Amino acid sequence: MNIDAKFIEKYNVPVPRYTSYPPALFFHSNFESSKPLQLIQESNTTETDLISFYIHIPFCHKICHFCGCNAYKPTKKSIVEEYLIALKKEINTVIAHIDKSRKVAQIHYGGGTPNAIAAHYLKEINEIFYDNFQFTAQPEIAIECNPAHLDKPYVDELIDAGFNRISIGVQDFDTEILKTINRDPSFLDLSELVDYFRSKKSDISINLDFIYGLPGQTVESFNESIKKAIAIQPERLVTFSYAHVPWVKKHQQILEKKGLPDSDSKLQMFLSSRQLLLAAGYIPIGLDHYVLPKDELNNAYQTKTLHRNFQGYCTRKTTGQVYAFGVSAISQLDNAYLQNFHDTDTYINYINKGLFPIEKGYELNTTEKIIRECVTNVMCNNYLDFNSLAQRFGLSVEAFKNELDFNPEKLQPFLEDELIDFSNNILTVYETGGFVIRNIAAALDPQYKATQGTYSKSI
Repeated sequence: MNIDAKFIEKYNVPVPRYTSYPPALFFHSNFESSKPLQLIQESNTTETDLISFYIHIPFCHKICHFCGCNAYKPTKKSIVEEYLIALKKEINTVIAHIDKSRKVAQIHYGGGTPNAIAAHYLKEINEIFYDNFQFTAQPEIAIECNPAHLDKPYVDELIDAGFNRISIGVQDFDTEILKTINRDPSFLDLSELVDYFRSKKSDISINLDFIYGLPGQTVESFNESIKKAIAIQPERLVTFSYAHVPWVKKHQQILEKKGLPDSDSKLQMFLSSRQLLLAAGYIPIGLDHYVLPKDELNNAYQTKTLHRNFQGYCTRKTTGQVYAFGVSAISQLDNAYLQNFHDTDTYINYINKGLFPIEKGYELNTTEKIIRECVTNVMCNNYLDFNSLAQRFGLSVEAFKNELDFNPEKLQPFLEDELIDFSNNILTVYETGGFVIRNIAAALDPQYKATQGTYSKSI
């Protein structure tokens, strides 16, 4: 990769992460009370009939200083029970309006720290879905876990509840760095923990997640963490760039005082860890994921069918429209986004009144669906074929470009720097271009404006 200081200066600008299109900051609160029900019912008749469920567990034993999620430490013992009662009420209310002939392809628990609560709660929630729906042949039942709160009995309960994909938030193996970011190390030796998962379920898939750009990290120290991870051989490994947004998450200001690595150091952490992973046989997927060659994400990438939602990269076979439950959870339907209230008390009050706890949302028009498909294809597959997408939407290529408000001049810097190829109405992103894939996606987004204090920087 030919990346230097000039490259960073040119492309290191605030851009959306594009986990959705339009990005979540476009969501608004002027929804009629009947609108959520109407949109959920309409979702039964759209092209995408598979179902994904997302469950947000906001609780944590302690808050990590880098955290950008909707998470908090419970202030009273009863709140967990109150929250879970409301959560199950919300699930039962929504699924009553979902066509039971549709199949579930994915369940995903995020947070917060989903394993901060007793595992029997997780099993009870899963059983609601098991009792009410049919599942695809190989559904993904996934949970994000903090290894500081995983012992062997808890692992046994997760397996019994049906989980087959475990994302373990390691972040870094260096205990001093973990101390700086207010995170506890793994309760068990991580190799022992992963081995135990595999001994209990032979076909389980393990993700290990890391963050680069934290105080105290150096290129050498981060490489040591990645080497230890490679030795464990997780099916997937993620190296997230720390997103510094202290205007949103005030506690991140603590890390500023500790001293954050500069952009060049972050870049070297990314590049050197990438080389280690490629040398170990991992395949790069999207912006920050690496998978073993046999992983289904690699198969999807090779066939240009990789997909993405708020939960991360996925395949078209293991995801569908996302129905999300819990505080701040975002449902991603074909025609709309619906986001729940962030505040737990407000969320519980709405549920107890028999109301949908929707704080804000967004309905997409046809033009925005076209832009969404373009952005998703570039972000996931480093590829965009105007010809096939135009045909899919029943438009000529020129009409499709007009809907997109496509301006080829926005691609010129990437062409000049040999980051992309654009010919015969097909956009192909080269390897180096993948590092600024958010910038390339933004060039296809007619609503994008670079604004400080709105998005995190791309590098």
